[in-house]
Amino acid sequence: MSQTISPVLSVVPVRALVDETFKVLVEYLPPGSPVTLHSLHHSEDEDYWEAYGHYVSDYRGIVSVAEDISFGGTYTGKEPMGLLWSMHPEPGSRKGPRLRKMNACSPMLVNISVYSGHVTEGFRKRPPLASVPTERWYMAPGVQRIDVKEKGVRGTIFIPPGPGPFPGVLDMWGGGGGLVEYRSALLASHSYVSFALEYFAAGELDSAGVELEYFETAFNILKDHPQVIPDKVGIFGLSLGSIVSIYLTAESTIIKPCCCVYVSGNHFYPKTLAKFYQLLAKHVEAGVDENNSIWKYKRLPDTDGLLEKVDVGKIKCPMLMVQGTDDQNWPTVESVGDIAEMMRAAGNGHLLTTLNYPGAGHLIEPPYSPHFRTTVFLTGKDKALILWGGKTKPHSDAQEDSWRKILVYLQHHLYSRGIQKSRI
Repeated sequence: MSQTISPVLSVVPVRALVDETFKVLVEYLPPGSPVTLHSLHHSEDEDYWEAYGHYVSDYRGIVSVAEDISFGGTYTGKEPMGLLWSMHPEPGSRKGPRLRKMNACSPMLVNISVYSGHVTEGFRKRPPLASVPTERWYMAPGVQRIDVKEKGVRGTIFIPPGPGPFPGVLDMWGGGGGLVEYRSALLASHSYVSFALEYFAAGELDSAGVELEYFETAFNILKDHPQVIPDKVGIFGLSLGSIVSIYLTAESTIIKPCCCVYVSGNHFYPKTLAKFYQLLAKHVEAGVDENNSIWKYKRLPDTDGLLEKVDVGKIKCPMLMVQGTDDQNWPTVESVGDIAEMMRAAGNGHLLTTLNYPGAGHLIEPPYSPHFRTTVFLTGKDKALILWGGKTKPHSDAQEDSWRKILVYLQHHLYSRGIQKSRI
């Protein structure tokens, strides 16, 4: 590309929370020039993730990702954040990786570059016209991270900046186990004291504890924290974390959550996780969808003595349920329908709000996170390629829309008159 002035690439802001948008602009291109905008992230587990879009500069020599159309690449159309949500592993990467932030105290570093022409591969082997490094944070400035090993409970509490006290959220992830902190760090960045709870070690189902008392103790540790408003504590669960949360909300006579958010869950509670996975094995469909394992039941499961159906009629607090219609891991849509019917029959149907997303899969995360249709999953000592479902564009739209509505929901139920929400 011959020109007298080098192209100028700008990204605003270059440092932001992961759920904030940015604007990518290229200036001083020749009018009508084909260019490729590219994003690259080197993950903590050494995988390269990338996304790219093909653009043509306008009569002024400008490309604006927020305003112009991508004619090809990992996303098409007018997609201001396509350089993030359409990220996928670089060609030649290992099979089935999942991009998750392991150290919530450091940013995701994403390099944004512009290349001459419409490029489709080999980005790291060719020089860009211009590049800008950016930082995407889960943890806002001033958020505190505190390890918890108390009363047999383990996890991490994140505390917002400011004098407090603040509402609290007990945050539980799914069947992969381990301690997952990044969503809690993001919730603290939005002025909630968030407790990321670990209830079994990653890949070690024999260590799993699903006794009601463990979760009640964790809830009370959060409720009794001096920076938490005791009667303004909610619960947030995803996948297995949602199942545990539903059971806890319905069956506990000790704790009283102010509200609950359940993402991609159902109302069948496992007596033990190890036996629960034995039940799953009976329902797995292998050799479908490029030999990935599908854990979605074709109907709601029999108890087989391993599961018990939660009596959701006992639930007395508002609950928000989020699910995708292409969830291939749980029968979430069927479960939510049954939950709604049970709650209506018990007279507490007014407490239930549902968000249903066509084309979305199981792993509905904070916005602009890449979509994972299939990833490697540990079940004890074994690995399997598990199909989570979803199509990239509708799944990404669901992540953006649901997160915005979840934050509104939490603010409505956990921030009331007399509580001043801190600004970050």
